[in-house]
Amino acid sequence: MNLHRKGRAALVLALVAVVGMAFRVSWNALRDIAGAVGADGTAAMLYPFVVDGLMALALIATLVLADRDRTFALRVLGAYTVASLVLNYVHGLVPELHGRTVDWGRLADWDPANWALVLLATSLPVGSIYFGSDLVAKVLHHRPAPIPSTATNADESTETTMKRSTADLPVSTPAPITPNVTVLPRPVAVGFLKSTLPAKPSPSIAPAPGAPIERRAVAAESTRPRRATGRVPAVAKSSRPRRTPDQLLAEAREATADWPDAKVTAEGIRRAVRTSPVNARALRDTLRAERAGAAA
Repeated sequence: MNLHRKGRAALVLALVAVVGMAFRVSWNALRDIAGAVGADGTAAMLYPFVVDGLMALALIATLVLADRDRTFALRVLGAYTVASLVLNYVHGLVPELHGRTVDWGRLADWDPANWALVLLATSLPVGSIYFGSDLVAKVLHHRPAPIPSTATNADESTETTMKRSTADLPVSTPAPITPNVTVLPRPVAVGFLKSTLPAKPSPSIAPAPGAPIERRAVAAESTRPRRATGRVPAVAKSSRPRRTPDQLLAEAREATADWPDAKVTAEGIRRAVRTSPVNARALRDTLRAERAGAAA
């Protein structure tokens, strides 16, 4: 990394040296041209800064700006480069400019060419004021586009996924298995499914026992005397009697009668009949088996 920085610094220094030498070479030509169009000694000495200086400013703006602003800076750089080239070319063609013996306002023998050259030389200072101000304003108001952080997006998406309920995710709900027997609270006739393929009969499958509903152990009431803080109010005690597995199954059937198959989940049954997660899963399996048997 340190070597890379040194290489870039050396490249920038070399560019500055080349630009400085090129500016010195172009100095005499632009100074003599300025004197030929009526500039005094001080103005003629500052004239090269007007042309070549704006070229350097446009080059810096090109490196900073983007899109249409960069295109504008490139056009300004190209226009002033061509203008400086033309004025240096005229300086080389007219020997009188070297000794400053040429008449004022006379850069060429042909009048149309002379008028065009005088217009070019005198308009460059005004153009430097306009284009230079515009480029500086664009650079000062330029705001680089922000780089989106992939790490932040990944953290947000992970957090959102973790906050979702596992009972509501489609992955947590397995595809319903079509059994051959319907589990009911009282003995019923067992009906076997018929295969939809007429060429291959379905083999008989032994009926699978239904998952029993787990009974939770109830803690015995303590015989120790209560504290002096007072008894629990009657309204705070649950007045709902303990339900048997058959009663739970009947309530689950009634609550999920109009539910679609995709909505019959353990979490939905647990909230509907207000039972434990273990009983809710057993009720879910039983209800799905009943629906599969009814559909067959």
